[in-house]
Amino acid sequence: MANYKLDVAKLDKIIKKTIEAISNSKNEICDIAESARKEYKRLEEELTQLKQQVTELIDTVEVLEAELKDSKRKLMLANKNFERFSQEELKRAYERADNIRIELAVKREQEQYYIKRRNDLEVRIKEAYRTIERADNLIANVDVAMGYLTGDLQELSLQIEDLQQRQLLGLRIIKAQEEERRRVAREIHDGPAQSMSNVVLKAEICERLIDVDFFKAKQELQNLKAIVRESLQDVRKIIYNLRPMSLDDLGLVPTLERFIMTFQEESGISVSFKTRGLCTDIRPVISLTVYRIIQEAISNINKHSQAQNVVINLEFMDKELKLYIYDDGKGFNVDDLKARSNDMDSGFGLFSMRERVELLSGELEISSKPGKGTRLIIAIPLMQKEGL
Repeated sequence: MANYKLDVAKLDKIIKKTIEAISNSKNEICDIAESARKEYKRLEEELTQLKQQVTELIDTVEVLEAELKDSKRKLMLANKNFERFSQEELKRAYERADNIRIELAVKREQEQYYIKRRNDLEVRIKEAYRTIERADNLIANVDVAMGYLTGDLQELSLQIEDLQQRQLLGLRIIKAQEEERRRVAREIHDGPAQSMSNVVLKAEICERLIDVDFFKAKQELQNLKAIVRESLQDVRKIIYNLRPMSLDDLGLVPTLERFIMTFQEESGISVSFKTRGLCTDIRPVISLTVYRIIQEAISNINKHSQAQNVVINLEFMDKELKLYIYDDGKGFNVDDLKARSNDMDSGFGLFSMRERVELLSGELEISSKPGKGTRLIIAIPLMQKEGL
């Protein structure tokens, strides 16, 4: 087991280096923001000029279109009354119409270029604006971080022991997450993944049999339906274990009753579950915490206690919620548990329960002796501080 004790001087040095790095990063972000603002302003000015040019060009095109129309009308009249005009006059009329047509084509091409250029500028202006926004948000976040890091380190030094526990908790959380991921991956691999493989195989068999032996194909389809149904049950079970949706749909007590009933059927351990008071307006975070605590507690009982009976009492009071969990298992020495609390490999169970309860400003009391079973008494205030 690695030593997680922290040197205050070393921690102070690390924080100062972090502050310096963040300060340098802030300056770089400010430079990026300033460059983006200059680019934004330049692009806006260019866009304004381009819009003016487009407007003028559109006016020119309208004038040329009118002149070309007038020129075509005059040519038509000249052709009808060609005896009234000399060859030189007809030639000049044709040349003027051609010149107007060529100039109009050039102006229209120029108009299309200006419009494309305008659209490109508008896109670049939006990108520059988003860059400015992101840079401003980063600067604000850096300022918040600087405010925390440049605060009084004396209080941090006084809380080093708590920081060590938080560090250990973080490592345990990572370990628990990885174990949970392995468990879910294993369940999916052994359950739905295998079943899906069978579904593919059965489907291929049905495909081959459908024109050869209809009744055999029908039987295989029935088998296929049974496999899909079992796979669906496995998937629902995995989803329920990850997050019981009945907590949101039915509430805390019905969800616990369902969970405990399933636990009794699978483990053979008798569980007595009773509630007192009304479970109304319990915040979701409290409901989920109580559910996870009971889930972890009876999981530990099933794995370690060798208990035959468990009692769970849940009381809803005006200002707090109380949870009592008793078992008649082999028990353990609480002092040994405290000694192992700094060992990351000692398990996550009871330690995670305590952390969950303390995050809600609650209290957890553990009472146990070898051969005397274990008692957990948990109190969680229903009126939390703002932000919890």
